[in-house]
Amino acid sequence: MSVREFVVLGTASQVPTRHRNHNGYLLRWDGEGILFDPGEGTQRQMLRAGVAAHDIDRICVTHFHGDHSLGLAGVIQRINLDRVPHPVTAHYPASGQRFFDRLRYATAYRETVQLAEAPVAGDGVFATTPAYTLEARRLSHPVESFGYRLTEPDGRRMLPGALAARGIQGPDVGRLQREGELGGVRLEDVSEVRRGQRFAFVMDTRLCDAVHALAEGCDLLVIESTFLDEDETLAVEHGHLTAGQAASVARGAGVRHLVLTHFSQRYSDPAAFEQQARAAGFDGELTIAHDLVRVPLPKR
Repeated sequence: MSVREFVVLGTASQVPTRHRNHNGYLLRWDGEGILFDPGEGTQRQMLRAGVAAHDIDRICVTHFHGDHSLGLAGVIQRINLDRVPHPVTAHYPASGQRFFDRLRYATAYRETVQLAEAPVAGDGVFATTPAYTLEARRLSHPVESFGYRLTEPDGRRMLPGALAARGIQGPDVGRLQREGELGGVRLEDVSEVRRGQRFAFVMDTRLCDAVHALAEGCDLLVIESTFLDEDETLAVEHGHLTAGQAASVARGAGVRHLVLTHFSQRYSDPAAFEQQARAAGFDGELTIAHDLVRVPLPKR
């Protein structure tokens, strides 16, 4: 059975708290796992969340600030210690190659796994599989930072009534799907387009065109909201978003489920983020993330 869910490992920004670990997120996409921004403590959070090194097929780092990348060393060594049987691919800003190299070889260990380095140098699609495409957009932050977007190809949903009306059943349904036509009946006569799901991961950034482009039409948008709206000046200064800004982006983009995360340690009441997101006009599903929560992708 396929599983599509987003597992939150940590939700703090620069400084962790008693209740929030540094960043770390795993997207389960059917049989594949994409680990985003492993900060300090990610390996332990994986244990607490029931995430194994074997679950990781890709690692995507948005930028090389410590709260988004210092956990790389431990995660990479754990992948090798556990002898993960499949290749793992790492994506990160090409401008931070020296940081990735230092983290990958921070200490001595035995390499047993094929870890492919596939740095991101600019906007556009950088990975394509039969199940999805991955693209990146450059964000606005004091260091180079990329947001990531996953897009599933559109498919087709069979219409039982239309099939029955044309006497198509059993193995003939599969044959029609494979061949596109059967006995004069075309696939489009008995099916409709099923829009592929869309997911975006937007971390440290000011408002910019790339934020809107990444969020457009997403079924699930995970986006930073480091500050509350009353601290917008600080957000702009440090290259971050407020809760209201993030929610306004989601509202304008038609996002179905919004996940706010990456909270400053200065705030102790998560309800304030929800209040400001709703005040900004977002009326879809909303999750104010906390460590170890699991968020299923909306049903298609």
